Amino acid sequence: MSDEARITFLFAAWRRFVGLVRLEQTVFALPFAWIGMLLAEGALPDWRVAFWVTMAMVGARTAGMALNRLIDREIDARNPRTCQRDLPAGRVSVRGVRLLAAFSLGLLVLSAGFLNPLCLALSPVAVGLLLLYSYLKRLTWACHVGLGLVQACAPIGGWLAVSGRFELPALLLGLGILLWVGGFDILYACQDLEHDRAVGLHSLPARLGARRAFTVARGFHAGSLGTLAMAGSLLGLGWPWALSLGMVGVLLVWEHSLLSPEDLSRMQQAFFTCNAGISLTLLAGALLEVCC
Repeated sequence: MSDEARITFLFAAWRRFVGLVRLEQTVFALPFAWIGMLLAEGALPDWRVAFWVTMAMVGARTAGMALNRLIDREIDARNPRTCQRDLPAGRVSVRGVRLLAAFSLGLLVLSAGFLNPLCLALSPVAVGLLLLYSYLKRLTWACHVGLGLVQACAPIGGWLAVSGRFELPALLLGLGILLWVGGFDILYACQDLEHDRAVGLHSLPARLGARRAFTVARGFHAGSLGTLAMAGSLLGLGWPWALSLGMVGVLLVWEHSLLSPEDLSRMQQAFFTCNAGISLTLLAGALLEVCC
């Protein structure tokens, strides 16, 4: 194989990997682990802790997406919206995705071991949650809460990595993220409402209809803002956190203005632009709190 052909092959493999695990969406989850670290420390954390928290999050996020694609590959193949994903379309192999999931889970556990004994002891719980989430849509309309719970582990895990103990502000940060992610996942599931009903999958939109699901999502997002404000109050945070929450409120209003039960055409804009803005805005608020 020539050098040019080798580079082309590696580039194509990288693109398939990025497409499979949606690497760009790491921007939603990773900032919350850093927020947990920053607020637990009250200052910039030790670089070693930051490194291993980042590695743990990359491992967890990659494993979660790989496992979800594996577990859902037959469902995805029957859904017109998802049938062209890499695994059901045959562009990546089942064996390759299994190896990726195993490597990523190993990275998660290894990273937890380099943090502290509590993180290592809890790593099997994180693995279990990553496995459980993909099966919930087969069992209950509350599957959106399951995804929120997985994402809530980011700020709680970042906090535990620094402090080594559970504390109420960390749990409130986790609850705020659970409500934010769960609310958006409800909106996202509206895209598959008819398909889910037809094949017997569970979701809040499939159970209640899109209009009432939108109302629940708004309630989740209002609750998220309130919970994050409570966490800030307990920690004695000041204007940077308050300003970031105000900006998040604006972004959430914008997100809901982009979508309606009758028009989901701007879902990708709402999903990536708004959600990335929310996570990065909160990270900026936490950084200003500890640096100013």
